[in-house]
Amino acid sequence: MPEAWDRARDSLSRAGRATAGAGRGTFRAGREAARRTAGAGRTAAKGTVRAGRGVRHATRRLTHAQGADRTGLGRLIELTAAHSAGDALITVALAGTLLFGLPVDQARGQVALYLLITMVPFTVVAPFVGPVLDRFRSGRRYIMAGTLFARGLLCWAMAAAIGPADGLTLFPAALAVLVLSKAYNVSRAATMPSVLPADITLVTANARVALFALVSAAAAAPVAVGLTAWLGADWVLRGTMVIFLTAGVVAVRLPRHVDAPDLDFDDEDGEDGEGRARPRWRTLLNVGPVVAEAMRANAAIRLLSGFLVFFLLFLVQDGHLRGSGLPEQIMIAILAGGAGAGGLIGAAVASWVRGQSPQIIVLFALALATATATASAFFFSLWTAVMVAVVAGFAQEVGKLALDAIVQREIGEEVRSSTFGVVEALLQIAWVAGGLAGLLLSLLSGRSAGPIGLAMITVALVAALAWLLIARHRRLRTRSERIRASRTPAGPPAAPKPFTDVHRARTGDPEPRAATPPAYSDGPRPEAPQPRSDATKPLTNPHG
Repeated sequence: MPEAWDRARDSLSRAGRATAGAGRGTFRAGREAARRTAGAGRTAAKGTVRAGRGVRHATRRLTHAQGADRTGLGRLIELTAAHSAGDALITVALAGTLLFGLPVDQARGQVALYLLITMVPFTVVAPFVGPVLDRFRSGRRYIMAGTLFARGLLCWAMAAAIGPADGLTLFPAALAVLVLSKAYNVSRAATMPSVLPADITLVTANARVALFALVSAAAAAPVAVGLTAWLGADWVLRGTMVIFLTAGVVAVRLPRHVDAPDLDFDDEDGEDGEGRARPRWRTLLNVGPVVAEAMRANAAIRLLSGFLVFFLLFLVQDGHLRGSGLPEQIMIAILAGGAGAGGLIGAAVASWVRGQSPQIIVLFALALATATATASAFFFSLWTAVMVAVVAGFAQEVGKLALDAIVQREIGEEVRSSTFGVVEALLQIAWVAGGLAGLLLSLLSGRSAGPIGLAMITVALVAALAWLLIARHRRLRTRSERIRASRTPAGPPAAPKPFTDVHRARTGDPEPRAATPPAYSDGPRPEAPQPRSDATKPLTNPHG
């Protein structure tokens, strides 16, 4: 019996030692696996950091090219890219709320009400925000930073209100975010001439800013969709708050020459020390013929853009758009992708434009959109609708960039922000008017609704283009006549009166002789004044 206990004890001891050895082996294997995993994680992290640094370095080389690093244009491009990415995150986070969760098949009256509501922020930007920005031009950096900080705080408020669907907080906050976004865009556009390098045109600089803004928004949108599905819209808004607050700090650190000196006005008579009147905010009637021409052309393009958005959307919903049997969601995605791709192509093409007049670019964009809409009206199908959507996005982007350059060149700095406020308001009104027209024409029944609707909007575009071309021809002809009149003498010079009687009395010569021109005691006769070669100074940046 003791021997059996000894054998059992030895067996248990050996089993224990085997178990302990197996445990130690498992522990060593686990520790080694953990070390390898940690090493792989560190390697992946280092690779990600290196890749991020490489992307940042490549992006920095693009944004700071051609002297943009010295003037501050590179920083402004990066700041606007962050601003655009934040707006994209907000749009995706609010996509499923009561603000933007409007079904496509909902009553057209509610869609029309939504369109009219989108005009509210622009009625605030034009008469109030623009003049305020003009009044405090010496603090443009702080104004842009203030819009970013305020949007960050509003994102925190919307994150708290999105869970319980608090419309009383969510709706005013969303409208305030839109107003502040437009205020940033107005201030940024008015700032562009201050950071323009000497070898970059205004159209190219504006296109570079718009291109990086579109790319950052396109990159942020799918990320926002994934984060919204994983963490929820409230956490996406909280993360957007961090982006806006960081961008606000970057805005404060922009170069000081972004700010412009304010004019000192006498509060009693509204004049400065040199007798110039206090600037008033601009309207379409007092921006000058060149700016007014570009604004009207862009308004026509925005009319087409707003029309296409809602007209084609309801045609797809009603089944009046032939799409080779594709589902409705696929057709809507193709149309939306075409419009977005057109905008990206427009920004890229405008960034490569060299030496082209912005006025010609605007008219070319309108003519291209008109021709494409005309062709789509005759050969209407899904793919011609995609083509007109691409061209409309291209024309809208190119035309707006050229319009910004014209305003920056033609309008004085003291009222430039007010003019941009009027531009934004006019273009939004045109877009809403086009959207309402698209809603009405989508009520047409049958497959002929598409060709008829496009034919009607084409007639409006042709009329606008013809009017603009005739007005431009008259303006250029009048200017040429004024230039010729200024260079032509008022009349033939008076012939010198011969002093016949005096000559006869003194010399007895019966032949009169013309009076000789007087001699100048101080040297040769002075030449006629020549026109100054530096009458118009090229737009360059003194800080480059």
